[in-house]
Amino acid sequence: MSENQQVFHEHRRLLFSVAYRILGSAADAEDVVQDAWITWSSADRSHVADPKAYLTRIVSNLALQRLRSTRHQRETYIGPWLPEPILTATATTTDSADAADAVTDAESVSVAMLVVLETLSPLERAVFVLKDVFAFSHAEIAQAVERSEAAVRQAAHRARAHVQARRPRFTADRSRQRQVTEQFLAAATGGDINTLMELLSPDVTLWTDGGGKVRQALKPVVGAQTVASWFAAISTVTYQGVSPTDMRAELAEINGGPGIVFSAPDRVVAILTLDHDTTGRITTIHNIANPDKLHAVKNRAPHDIATR
Repeated sequence: MSENQQVFHEHRRLLFSVAYRILGSAADAEDVVQDAWITWSSADRSHVADPKAYLTRIVSNLALQRLRSTRHQRETYIGPWLPEPILTATATTTDSADAADAVTDAESVSVAMLVVLETLSPLERAVFVLKDVFAFSHAEIAQAVERSEAAVRQAAHRARAHVQARRPRFTADRSRQRQVTEQFLAAATGGDINTLMELLSPDVTLWTDGGGKVRQALKPVVGAQTVASWFAAISTVTYQGVSPTDMRAELAEINGGPGIVFSAPDRVVAILTLDHDTTGRITTIHNIANPDKLHAVKNRAPHDIATR
């Protein structure tokens, strides 16, 4: 491996993490990282004092350009647009500080957070990711996004206020989340509507993303009774051409938290992620079934999502 390749490899995890949080798409993030490599491999590195900052600037600009170019596609998307989910490696923690960092990192890449980030302008999203997730300075971000430091400070303030107003305020601890997810999986695959009702918040909301490729609800499904009935039917009906006897469901770590992968013998059918309140009851369910968004999970390669 050449020195150029070695330097790029050292920062690749960070670069993917920045691009994925800005774009909400693993495929697009991988493309951006590949484009960054092309730029890096042909650059005059004699004037590069800080390779990490330089590479982050390249990736941020490329991701920002791609986000702007895909904005219209997302605005005209059929049904709700949800992020492309990824399998994430479970963080190993050695002390309470490491554990706190792992929880913060998981929250920043959760489907719920990526949905909130989707409501920001492209510039606000890039600035928020670089400042609040990766702790870059305003001056560093100004260079990365090619804006004045004053403009970056204003964008960071707007983005932070917007995110704080919309992000889930309270959630159960990770062990409780996993326990409830396991119970939900057992109840859904067993058609146990009573247990589902106990696990769901009264005003639970189900968001489904089929992208017009597979049949899904085009509007959010609201209310415990309706959502429980929707999932109880999984064990009794053919779903996306897959009979109940051929459908397999298993727990997996999706975007930093416990989720569920529904698979047929030949493909991944859908991904579920669940948001919880402090008691563990489920408040929001994201069901991603657009086959174009399931490649990262189908490949079964966990992404080790970085913080700075």
